[in-house]
Amino acid sequence: MSLLEANQAPPSKTPRYVFIGVLVLLLIVLFVWRAVRYKAEEKSVETFFGTLTAGNMQQAYQLWKPAPSYSFQDFQQDWGANGYYGPVKSFQIDSAYAPKKSSSVAVRVLISPYQPFPKNDPAQENKTKEVIIWVDRNTQSLSFPPPSMSELIRVIPPPTRHASALRSPV
Repeated sequence: MSLLEANQAPPSKTPRYVFIGVLVLLLIVLFVWRAVRYKAEEKSVETFFGTLTAGNMQQAYQLWKPAPSYSFQDFQQDWGANGYYGPVKSFQIDSAYAPKKSSSVAVRVLISPYQPFPKNDPAQENKTKEVIIWVDRNTQSLSFPPPSMSELIRVIPPPTRHASALRSPV
């Protein structure tokens, strides 16, 4: 029998199928991990802004879990109807990012004084503000980013995903 005779069995395709299956499974796991890795922090921010847009300032202040030096009056000066970021009528979570060696997540939120969130209206879109909320992973407390991180946060990578739904009070 020579090497050119066709009596040999064809090579098995099982190793190829196992390799492709493992590769697909790894890609699915990676995709799911990237989709949910900052979900708890985004949910904390969403709850805070939902409460804020509903006008419940006292509950929003409690959700912020402020340090003793950040009074309710300071909070109202930042988030109240006449505050620096106010009035907040609608919002959209844009992206989240965790700096290396940090126990916090920076969540980028777009806030608007208009209800619903403006789309395709340049006059209203011009009033939309961007704010970075710093979320502690352990306590889910919210704050503004520390000054030492301000340069790092300015270079947050572009959003890997956009919120599919606009968040506004129901």
